[in-house]
Amino acid sequence: MPLSLKSQRRLVTILMLSPAVGLIAVFFLGPAVVTFYYSLTDMAMAGTKAAQWSFVGLDNYQTLLQDEYFWGSLGNTLLLLVFSGVIGQQVLGFMVAFYMQKKPAWLRSVVGGSVILAWVAPEIVAAFLFYALYNTNGGINALLAVFGVEGAPWLLDYGMPALILANIWRGTAFSMLMYQSAFDQISDSMLEAAIIDGARRSQVLLRVILPSMKNVISANTVLVTLQTLGLFGLIYALTGGGPGYETTTLPIYLYKTAIVNFQLSYGVATSVMLLLVGIVLSLVFTKLFREET
Repeated sequence: MPLSLKSQRRLVTILMLSPAVGLIAVFFLGPAVVTFYYSLTDMAMAGTKAAQWSFVGLDNYQTLLQDEYFWGSLGNTLLLLVFSGVIGQQVLGFMVAFYMQKKPAWLRSVVGGSVILAWVAPEIVAAFLFYALYNTNGGINALLAVFGVEGAPWLLDYGMPALILANIWRGTAFSMLMYQSAFDQISDSMLEAAIIDGARRSQVLLRVILPSMKNVISANTVLVTLQTLGLFGLIYALTGGGPGYETTTLPIYLYKTAIVNFQLSYGVATSVMLLLVGIVLSLVFTKLFREET
């Protein structure tokens, strides 16, 4: 019996999507299931539990939720995310893209190229650049000494603000490129019509430009969030999560528990919690911008 046109289209759709679904199952869902299973064990990287581990259920999660260092690391992660990612990178990236509109091509190339250089630099390179600035014998203290101002051990006394500034410097280019692309999609005639109607520049920005860019803002917020949640090299090279746990974020906490302390399953449980944080925040931002649209 021949298939109906609707059934044929459904079959074609399934066949076209099956390779992508298969890849997702193999490279994402499969490892995610295995990771979650290992988080329910007492597997370690050394000792008897490295060879003879057992199933312990939700014990790792129970211990994790009672660990003050986990909650402190989560707080540091959210602090870094809000001030360096959601606010810092996006605001600065938007401002650069906004003020570079209609500017000469050479100026856009110089400014854009300078910002992008920070983005393409590896995390370890960015970390050493900022270490040269923040070090007690580094650039900032040397500049302050010229004006007779005593410097400070910035990474010890102001570790989190130092990381926030470093991450803003490195990640702004991504937001700038996203917003530059969005600005290029806005019709000049729409902006001119708003100006002819008597709208000031601030009103054009708030009532015309931003509403037109909500989808881009939403997507950029989610992407910046995921990038910041996974930030490791910059933090580890600059502060190592210290002093103490002052700048320890969830990726650093995961590394300390799983690799340094050999508590592999406990570290895997931390990675699952980090994944859940990323999923929840992504859903929240997506829903927030969708409701405002």
